[in-house]
Amino acid sequence: MQLPPLALYIHLPWCERKCPYCDFNSHAALDFPESAYVDALLRDLRGDLPLVRERTVQSLFIGGGTPSLFSPAAIARLLREVGVLLPLSPHLETTMEANPGSAEADRLFAFRQAGVNRLSLGVQSFDDDCLRALGRVHDSEQAHAAVALARGAGFASVNIDLMHGLPRQSTGSALRDLRCAIDHAPAHLSWYQLTIEPNTAFHKRPPLLPVEDVLDEIQTAGAQLLERGGYRQYEISAWCRSGFECRHNLNYWRFGDYLGIGAGAHGKISSGDGSVQRYAKKRQPEHYLAAQSGQFCAGRRTLHRQDLIAEFMLNALRLNEGFSPTQFSTRTGLPFASLEPQLTGMCERGLLQRSAKFIRATDLGRRFLDDVIAGFFPD
Repeated sequence: MQLPPLALYIHLPWCERKCPYCDFNSHAALDFPESAYVDALLRDLRGDLPLVRERTVQSLFIGGGTPSLFSPAAIARLLREVGVLLPLSPHLETTMEANPGSAEADRLFAFRQAGVNRLSLGVQSFDDDCLRALGRVHDSEQAHAAVALARGAGFASVNIDLMHGLPRQSTGSALRDLRCAIDHAPAHLSWYQLTIEPNTAFHKRPPLLPVEDVLDEIQTAGAQLLERGGYRQYEISAWCRSGFECRHNLNYWRFGDYLGIGAGAHGKISSGDGSVQRYAKKRQPEHYLAAQSGQFCAGRRTLHRQDLIAEFMLNALRLNEGFSPTQFSTRTGLPFASLEPQLTGMCERGLLQRSAKFIRATDLGRRFLDDVIAGFFPD
């Protein structure tokens, strides 16, 4: 089995305040053991090195939480030590998430000097009413300023995270929000609908959200606005200028491999014998900090045949390009015929489109993508 590209995900779990919609492994704290956590990350990574045997890392993503709460010196040390432990591509994409509320010119410049070359700003909205409804710690003025500061700090590749379908949001207000983002001309826009997830404050006390007809209007008009603004959609919620796709996320969606280090981080690693395993690290920061090398993993499993099919489709069908029969076989180790009879049935219903070169979701299939993907999961 040909091994896929390899990425590295690093999770920094702390944030200023837990947002009511957030189901990520994030923990509110303004005072946290920064140096000890970097030490733990490096112990964690050393324990994972036998999994990848000198394979080159193509992309690196620092997510959270709010990674920009860490000092530039800590990020510089982390990236420097990662480069000692792992072979890194000379064209490495290094993304870090940042909160507009903690975006300061000197800090952003220092992060850029430390080796971060792609900044993902968690703006979510440029509307103060929406930001308050989302429980964000920044306001619209800080959101606008953060984009300008990122560009001034030397980041040519900036992503803006923007939500729609927000509490009491109209089509007009959602499109005004999107225009604000487009006017900043970022290289990349992640434009996605708010969903209410279990174990969140919004799940316990659901806000009043737009009805389906309004959500459809927002999606349709927003896509037209983005296209007119020079953006190309390449994934369900990802839009970019030419050449600025997020290579780290593309690796996920193309069923590539990735090491995951940090509290609650997940990883997926393929072996030469064709097996694929997933693992998760200890979730609670205090347990993670106390772990020694080889003790960070909270769970590990090998993917069986039907799991491989389901997880491949879960990722690949999010992409506008879909996937090729060869890609399916090389990434899963399974014959393309393994997708039958579900594939034929989905094509007959107009949900998937197939040719000798690719399989991808139709416009109808993309509207009902969750249902399409569910058809490939075991009962």
